[in-house]
Amino acid sequence: MLLAAGRGSRMRPLTDRCPKPLLELRGKPLMQWALEAMARDGIERVVVNTGWLGELIPARLGDGSALGLALEYSEETRDFGDALETAGGIARALPRLGEVFWLAAGDVFAPDFVFDPAAVARFTAGDALAHLWLVPNPPQHPRGDFHLAEDGRASSPPADDPAPRLTYSTIGLFRAALFAPPWCDIPAGNPNGVAAPLAPLLRAAMAQGRITAERYDGRWADVGTPERLDQLNRSD
Repeated sequence: MLLAAGRGSRMRPLTDRCPKPLLELRGKPLMQWALEAMARDGIERVVVNTGWLGELIPARLGDGSALGLALEYSEETRDFGDALETAGGIARALPRLGEVFWLAAGDVFAPDFVFDPAAVARFTAGDALAHLWLVPNPPQHPRGDFHLAEDGRASSPPADDPAPRLTYSTIGLFRAALFAPPWCDIPAGNPNGVAAPLAPLLRAAMAQGRITAERYDGRWADVGTPERLDQLNRSD
């Protein structure tokens, strides 16, 4: 699943007439970098959720055949009037996803990340509900998100805990079970359009030792402001 439903408020005025995932980065839509990496690594079908100006995304990318993919769209604004946040959007798309699925974001630049089938096999064989890729903390997020233990388990220490943290890259492997009780009470398909964030689900599962992670040191950028987009467009 590729997340592409955000409003992109920090990107205004660029996103007043263009959804953030379609902003141009080095000659192609930002979200296309992730989609091309998925196709390169053997993924065949991707569900894309859409929100603000979401009708422009299928108008630009179509069925995905030009990228070597089959794209399906979960059109949250069309169906509910607004985006459903990350967990709500995943719950909405859940009937189209498998028991194990990749999750990535359409506003993150990580062109070298490998959607490795071997990682899927390792994850499927374990008991974790999600496996996250964590990156060194960028300047705009110096405290990070989660602590990575030596045994590969991720945790969310209290704010005053000095334990080192890394930043969630928004790339991960997930089990559909994380979006069912006791972790999530939104019915599969989210028929009522409940908006819900992902972080509380992750923290609850972390408290039970059910989230694993690893560090990723490849090229990665959260393209969250016009300045960051311009910097990436100017860099090699």
